Amino acid sequence: MKLATKLRIVVLVAAVAAVELLCRAGIIKAFTMIPPSEMALSLWRLVAAGKAHNDMLRTLSAVGVALFASIVAGAAAGTAIHSLPRVRRTLDPLLAAYYSVPVFVFYPMFIVIFGLNDRPKIVIGFLYAVAAMIINTLNGLDRVAPVLRKTARVFRMGPAATTFKVVLPCAAPYLFTGVKLAVAYSFIGVVGSEFILSTGGLGYQIGFAYHDFNNRTMYALILFILAVTLIANMSLHAWEKVLLARRGLL
Repeated sequence: MKLATKLRIVVLVAAVAAVELLCRAGIIKAFTMIPPSEMALSLWRLVAAGKAHNDMLRTLSAVGVALFASIVAGAAAGTAIHSLPRVRRTLDPLLAAYYSVPVFVFYPMFIVIFGLNDRPKIVIGFLYAVAAMIINTLNGLDRVAPVLRKTARVFRMGPAATTFKVVLPCAAPYLFTGVKLAVAYSFIGVVGSEFILSTGGLGYQIGFAYHDFNNRTMYALILFILAVTLIANMSLHAWEKVLLARRGLL
């Protein structure tokens, strides 16, 4: 295990322990936050009782659809924009300012278009995630050395072979960064939308627990979302390290 990894674990454990002690000592009131150990225990009880299974499945399904669509569309759009310099010069300022636009304000319009179902929150999750994938795809393609493309032409490789055997492997670290960001943004878009007008899902249940002063349920569900995103990003990071090791970059 590398020193940086050990330091991350130590910092994380120390932070959780500090919050635990502050909650137990009454410095942080139970009305504000419960100890992390009680969050984990409440989550275990929710899962064991099966009370949140439908909401978990509903949210994770929506996130999965938004994430998959954003990865495919973002990679394709990034590749297309990279091949059209004039289009890229036009879109670069828009992409740079993309996250200054509050996408949630379009939620009522999406409800009118798609109805009061899960589609509006999937669209919002997609819109939040796709820009990160486009930007990182562009960054990755920018860093493909021109000599590699020339080598592909020397070996008379077609566009498809050049893309899958030369370009994408070189751009892989940046694509992985885009996917990791897309995971986070998909959750933000979907769960945030469920706070507003959704009739179910983890965001809806967290909002309901908040207004009902039910801290145990609220923090348990928040902990579940944090755990899922952490596991997803750690898995992607491990896969990324394997690919980089195969290329001799680690």
